[in-house]
Amino acid sequence: MFKVLIASVLIIIVVLILFVAAITKGYSYKHTIDPLENNPYLDGNDEEEDKTDR
Repeated sequence: MFKVLIASVLIIIVVLILFVAAITKGYSYKHTIDPLENNPYLDGNDEEEDKTDR
């Protein structure tokens, strides 16, 4: 019974370490945003139309 308890605690510790490592790696990832002029889905006319509507 003691061996099962030790094995369970070791598995929980390993899972916890992997979880913390994954979260840390996710937060350290540098997210970037593409500039509007490089966006192929915008034709550039929308900004000019918005300015004239105001």
